[in-house]
Amino acid sequence: MSAAKDSATAAEELATQLGNNKLGFILFFCSAEYDLPELAAALEEQFPQVPKSGCTTAGELTPAGYARGHIVALGFHASDFRVAVGPIQNLTEFDLLQAQELIDNLLLSEPVYGAQQRQSFALTLFDGLSAQEEVALFSLQTALGKIPHFGGSAGDDNQLTDTYIYFNGSFHTNAAVLLIFTTALPFEVFSTHHMEPRTEKFVVTAASDDTRTVYELNAEPAAEAYAQYVGCALTELDATVFAMHPLAVRMGNEYFVRSIQRVNDDGSLTFYCAVGEGAVLTAMATQPILPDLEQRFAEIEKSIGEPLVTIGCDCVLRRLECEQRNEVAAASAFYRRHQVLGFNTYGEHFNGIHINQTFTGVVIGRGEDGV
Repeated sequence: MSAAKDSATAAEELATQLGNNKLGFILFFCSAEYDLPELAAALEEQFPQVPKSGCTTAGELTPAGYARGHIVALGFHASDFRVAVGPIQNLTEFDLLQAQELIDNLLLSEPVYGAQQRQSFALTLFDGLSAQEEVALFSLQTALGKIPHFGGSAGDDNQLTDTYIYFNGSFHTNAAVLLIFTTALPFEVFSTHHMEPRTEKFVVTAASDDTRTVYELNAEPAAEAYAQYVGCALTELDATVFAMHPLAVRMGNEYFVRSIQRVNDDGSLTFYCAVGEGAVLTAMATQPILPDLEQRFAEIEKSIGEPLVTIGCDCVLRRLECEQRNEVAAASAFYRRHQVLGFNTYGEHFNGIHINQTFTGVVIGRGEDGV
């Protein structure tokens, strides 16, 4: 990781820490505060022969825990990981046929490893303001089949203006990247959240799927109805209020949060996930995030052993919850103990579904040789 604000210095510090010995791939997450063209040039200069992908963030999960204004990078040793990179340069036109072709090409590029058994998982990074996750993720999951998948949508430090995905030596908007990791090390892809349903419910009575905008809840102006439920004035609605008073849709026995992104001038609410007219939104009660994380990680580590690293996609609203509850230090300590690296997202991806206010990721174990 680097806290340096100068792009050249940050890239140099990463190179010093990671080294260049047999790196097969670099995954990074960076603050949108960097001069991105300069950062791209600096990374290419420091790691000229190493494939790289990454995205901008709404905060970083570093070796020291929660951070902002940093860059964090993971280097994958060529002898233990094969990473196939599939850029998607125009999300608005991406469809199932393109998804199938992309994944077929990535899987065909996999080398033969001999007798050693290896398995794959997929990681997606999306432009977090593209509003294309639902359709594109469905297409990718259909083509991925049984390959487990997770990911996150890029952030821009809560500015809500532009979010970027990095591949092929530069940063892109209206873009995504699919990464297929193949390894002999044990791993588990997972998603978890810490909320319970309340009794209050809202019916979406007017909405636009294309813009993820809800105009009416229970036939009332959406922002007014939500503010009345929270018990605050319209002018007090902000990201922290949204984090502490989430709404969710129910699918089967599971609840999936649909986080509010902002209040619009016309009194409507824009969400991070698609919310259609007629949907029923259930109010959710938040709790401290650590008990759920501790239980989930204990289950995973009992199965695969001591973690080598966890790549985590942690919703920015969970971080705001931690700040509101004064739990940032405790959460950072947990992430350090469990080797968690990653970023705060504008949405998470899990097996083809776009979700909010979760911690989603992959725990990679050390294996029998204790890599």
